[in-house]
Amino acid sequence: MLLGIDTGGTYCDAVLYDRSAGVTASAKALTTKHDLSLCIGEVMERVLAERKPGEVQLVSLSTTLATNAVVEGQGNPVCLILIGFDEKSLERASLAAAIGRDPLAFIAGGHGPLGDEQAPLDEAAARAAIARHAGAVEAFAVAGYFGVRNPGHELRVRDLVRDKTGLPVTCAHELTSNLDAPRRALTAVLNARLIPQIHTLILAVRERMQALGISCPLMVVKGDGSLITDDVALTCPVETILSGPAASVVGAQALGREADMVVSDIGGTTTDIAVLRGGQPVLNGDGAVVGGWRTMVEAISVHTFGLGGDSDVRLAEQRWPEGSGLEIGPRRVVPLSLLAEQHPEVLAELEAQRSQDRARDWDGRFALRLRAADAETLSASERRLWEALAEGPRPLNHLLRNFAAMMPLTRLVERGLVIYGAFTPSDAAHLLGKQQGWSFAAARLGAELLARSGRESRRLPALDAEALAELALERVVVRSGEVLVEALLAEEGERPLESGKGPGRRLVARALLPDPDRQAGLLAPSLGLTLPLVAVGAPAATYYPVLAKRLGVRQVIPPHAEVCNAVGAVAGGVSQRVKILVTAPSENCYRVHLPDGPRDLPGREEALALARESARDLARDQALAAGAVAPETEEEVVERVAEVFGGDPIFVEAEVVATAAGRPRLG
Repeated sequence: MLLGIDTGGTYCDAVLYDRSAGVTASAKALTTKHDLSLCIGEVMERVLAERKPGEVQLVSLSTTLATNAVVEGQGNPVCLILIGFDEKSLERASLAAAIGRDPLAFIAGGHGPLGDEQAPLDEAAARAAIARHAGAVEAFAVAGYFGVRNPGHELRVRDLVRDKTGLPVTCAHELTSNLDAPRRALTAVLNARLIPQIHTLILAVRERMQALGISCPLMVVKGDGSLITDDVALTCPVETILSGPAASVVGAQALGREADMVVSDIGGTTTDIAVLRGGQPVLNGDGAVVGGWRTMVEAISVHTFGLGGDSDVRLAEQRWPEGSGLEIGPRRVVPLSLLAEQHPEVLAELEAQRSQDRARDWDGRFALRLRAADAETLSASERRLWEALAEGPRPLNHLLRNFAAMMPLTRLVERGLVIYGAFTPSDAAHLLGKQQGWSFAAARLGAELLARSGRESRRLPALDAEALAELALERVVVRSGEVLVEALLAEEGERPLESGKGPGRRLVARALLPDPDRQAGLLAPSLGLTLPLVAVGAPAATYYPVLAKRLGVRQVIPPHAEVCNAVGAVAGGVSQRVKILVTAPSENCYRVHLPDGPRDLPGREEALALARESARDLARDQALAAGAVAPETEEEVVERVAEVFGGDPIFVEAEVVATAAGRPRLG
């Protein structure tokens, strides 16, 4: 008996899974981000209500927390130490934007493309930077120029950070062996930011397992759909970027039983889209793209968009009828119906706002604490807001005196300490009877307030609450179609649709409208898919039947689609891949770039043999450490040579790739 758990932005799901019988039980609980052990314990107890915990042989976890944090621009403060970089590097890979307000230090050092030292490491500057920033951050990231060809400087700075601070530290060469220094640095930054979040999650699961008497291995889904042990996930949490989406693809394949399909997983925060061919997901060798950041994490080719049942619904900038009236996402907020269910005073505040004679700037919008924070790391203005939220959610109309006060609140939101409450598609679904369980009255009041604001600002026509809810759900359907088109264009290597009022985007948007609206102009465009559309996720049944009908595509919503990610958490296996490069820096010298530093050998065959043996052993060791039983390995060697007219080809470099795969260890 295998227990799969998925912790999403809104719900925590669990399934009991048997490899031959499939899903035998499932359960859901609201995600409690302030204390994940609460929702994890609740969902584990529910799914095990009629079974003995001691029967569980494996617990496996998928999570969208890392993905959501990146998409929403959240994360813990980190310090990035760049060794041998110049400041122009910040403009590549959007590295400067990714760092944002976090501290950054440039240190002399680094290596050349063949692993030779380009400058001595400035240890004094490294020590000074570590001492200067340690008190203001929760982790460090270290990236050295050509660190994958020689990690010596990265390793030395890592040791200094550990000795001086004891804080978590990520080295870029530990995450990828590919070139592109700024993207490696970006990936290291994201990894460092995610360490505290993944650490909290895994500790919560361990505590609940112990409390229930479950003593089997705990594993986590990587972005490529394979599994790693909890210990490995704690050191490389960036590997869990796209963990949830990858699990949904693995789960969709297990549940949908389609060889070729488009999978669209819509949750509370994101929509994740992938393509399967021959029952196998496509891997993105160029690195996963999440929230606009192109990382160097090898993952399933999943396209993630900030669109879900709990996306923020707000007035569009353009006035009606030129604009669409409403915009959806990309930020997740707490639905008003859920907020009022958990905090009854919210309903009274919404009623008071409706009784006002006119709309105010922040009607229907609240802020509340999301998790604990160290007040010493907050600025004075941030601390004032943080203290004001101590007793629960507060309406923005009371919390903020003017628009300037939004800046410290925005910083708290970006750090994942505070979240907004506002009207969402989930509220619209409650109002229209498509979803139950939370406060119907709060959903209606939120719709009325948003409709009044839209009418008074002339960004919406006069609408009642039901009409506004219908418009919100219609916008989700159209937006779901737009992101589907964007994802499939990207899969075919095409450029994305232009933004704004470009003709391509307008035609796509019109093609996704209901038939009468689609044919209102001189052109009546239509769209179609060549593969069936498998839709999973809790809100899928609300939006995708309508979308599939407009696309004229065969749609599949498989059984247990609402807990698909939890199924994918236990349906996969363990797989580890290692790449080792061999170069030729000079005549009769072949350099093998090993993880602990380069090694020179006089013969090509000797160097290739060392590279093959090292890659094979490392892949097998990593697979065993990741929790595999008796992993099988395979190798591939790709050589690059330069053709010389009238002479023998000249060896340039070779890449040895070893893969070790096996079933997860049970206990």
